[in-house]
Amino acid sequence: MNTRAYALEARYEFLKQVRMPAYAIPSITFPVMFYLLFGVMFGGGRPAAGTTVATYLLATYAAFGVIGAALFGFGVGVAIERGQGWMTLKRATPMPPFAYFFAKVVMAMTFGAIIILLLVGVGTALGGVRLPVSQLLALTVTLIAGAIPFCALGLAIGYFAGPNSSVAIVNLIFMPMAFASGLWIPVEMLPPVVRSISPFLPPYHLAQLALGTIGSGVGAPAWTHVVTLAGFTSLGLGFAGMGYRRDEDKTWG
Repeated sequence: MNTRAYALEARYEFLKQVRMPAYAIPSITFPVMFYLLFGVMFGGGRPAAGTTVATYLLATYAAFGVIGAALFGFGVGVAIERGQGWMTLKRATPMPPFAYFFAKVVMAMTFGAIIILLLVGVGTALGGVRLPVSQLLALTVTLIAGAIPFCALGLAIGYFAGPNSSVAIVNLIFMPMAFASGLWIPVEMLPPVVRSISPFLPPYHLAQLALGTIGSGVGAPAWTHVVTLAGFTSLGLGFAGMGYRRDEDKTWG
């Protein structure tokens, strides 16, 4: 494997997204802004699920940020680049075929790490969050690894959405899922009909894994969430493969 090609593609993908305010600014600022509003100002030190609201929502809003970075990075990025013919041009270069997708995964994970670090800083400085280093590391690693299923889902969206409709489609999928999965308010506070839907949504399982690292999960074994997310990853990759083959047939016949 040409590791240098993979590393360069990942570097330039990250730099490209940093220089695109439409992606970088909302991806980073929205989770922090929402956390400041709901986690710090309205929640703060009030108790929630064996911890405080600020600590609980640190985990769920970090999941929200990581998922958003993955979905928009893939769902919107791939759709736009398909529409521009960029992916066809990439095929004509000597770049390894999977370097393109590897770079986007690295980019999504890097933005996710930045979002987590900012939220931890805000929670510690303003929300009274006091987590041991071991729990912060476990939370960070869990969420960064948890970006992978949503990269797969975003890739599937990117192959079926048009460049002009991709932002709206991602928002229509992401925002209701985030609410119904308990990423904005604790899942226990959701209406019963919404709580009955939550376990069928992938963000719910990532949120529960994240909450489990700080001792606030619902009590289900972690492996059940991991297996469910693995299933969603396979499903997303399956749909993305269908979209990829459809594009290949249109381009090359």
